[in-house]
Amino acid sequence: MSGATEQDIARVTELLGRRPQGDFEVVLRTVDGDPVVVKNSPLLYDGTPMPTRFWLVGAEPHLLVSRLESAGCIDIAESEIDPEELAQTHNSYALERDSQIPKNHIGPRPHGGVAGTRIGIKCLHAHYANWLVNGQDVVGAWVAKRLAE
Repeated sequence: MSGATEQDIARVTELLGRRPQGDFEVVLRTVDGDPVVVKNSPLLYDGTPMPTRFWLVGAEPHLLVSRLESAGCIDIAESEIDPEELAQTHNSYALERDSQIPKNHIGPRPHGGVAGTRIGIKCLHAHYANWLVNGQDVVGAWVAKRLAE
């Protein structure tokens, strides 16, 4: 899958504070070309499962979503979002991610939906990244609404 250029790898390394441990491609950029969301391979270089398919790496959006999380918005979102819609989001995410695992792979596989979660909400960043790319994440839409307020 490695659609990342050397420049992408260098910038994402800078944004994360460490070198990525698997293949990725930048799927959303700012108008000046800086990475905002990366799409990760479902398996890291060493074969470790990577449940987080879409990762929010952009400095400003990451900071803004971090503020929501630190203000207790995961619990608020869980109380406001329809559990069936959330389950559909997790299922769609898992299906897309798992479709990219080689058919002959016999090792461990990623589990769960968004950010590896089976039920509920684990990470607003992952949901928002998914929504930014796909527009089909109920939690990501909730985050976008909160950020716009």
